[in-house]
Amino acid sequence: MSAGTGSSILVIGGSGFVGAHLARALAARRHHVRVLTRAPERAADLRSAGIEICQGDLADQSSLQRACEGVRLVYSAAGLTAGGGSVECWAVRPMGVGRLVDAAASEGVRRVVHCSTTGVHGSPRELPANEDSALNPPNACDAARLEGERVARETAARAGIELVVVRPSLAYGPGDYRLLRLFRGIGRRRFVLLGTGDVSVHPVYVDDLVEGLRLSGDSSHAVGRTYILAGGEVTRLGDLVQLIAREAGVKPWPVRLPVWPVYAAAAACEAAAAPFGFRPPLARHQLAIFTESHAFDISRARAELGFAPRVGLREGVRRCLEWYRGRNLV
Repeated sequence: MSAGTGSSILVIGGSGFVGAHLARALAARRHHVRVLTRAPERAADLRSAGIEICQGDLADQSSLQRACEGVRLVYSAAGLTAGGGSVECWAVRPMGVGRLVDAAASEGVRRVVHCSTTGVHGSPRELPANEDSALNPPNACDAARLEGERVARETAARAGIELVVVRPSLAYGPGDYRLLRLFRGIGRRRFVLLGTGDVSVHPVYVDDLVEGLRLSGDSSHAVGRTYILAGGEVTRLGDLVQLIAREAGVKPWPVRLPVWPVYAAAAACEAAAAPFGFRPPLARHQLAIFTESHAFDISRARAELGFAPRVGLREGVRRCLEWYRGRNLV
């Protein structure tokens, strides 16, 4: 790799879904990898891959300084696939990212790859959306991630450190629990499709995402750039449900319901939970998959990074089901 003057690569959020996959992939390439996590017990299995585990988080400047010692490249992947409450998002994203970039610069790290999300584009008016499409985060967490991008760029410019911003689309694969409810519901014939199912979805398989992240840390063309990392296939939600059902060997439940009654119930849950600071059991942003279309143009990442997604939806779904079944989750 060209980035950095130290000998190690640091992954922030290495105990998470994407972070763990990234750490293992880098270690498999014989890099010395260190992960920073708030819960070392969750990352214990990474030690068998020769990965160093450090305890700390983005709120603790001293732990960031220690984690960045002897590091040449940092991947900031904390909370990449977590929804989280608005307070958590605002505490972790903007302020934490600024602390991380400062710590990295002070320890001589040359490059930080900061993971944001395509969620900062909201529901794009024109599809496919690209990196220059309008920014319209639909909820507090995505607004925090967008603010995190701004803080990262400003801090990196002030500190004189290389920065790359990546915006992954919906990541899935073995180890992912965010889409478990969808797979389980379909596999057990309990999933109810809300709406027509005509909205488009554009996921990215975790191995392809990890390769895009690796390329973002390696390429000399990436400095100061922003990249959308999405999969090679866009599909309709209804077709994705059919695909999962076929691979699971079941017939989808034929019942479909209108979205608006569930949306109204979600709004009521949010209103009831807000005065107490609770996370509602049902929120409107959770229904976006039924109501909003997402499709992304990855031509910039293809041209400048050599990003080329290899895992198709059918194969990705098959691998997910195999992992879930191996743990009796589906």
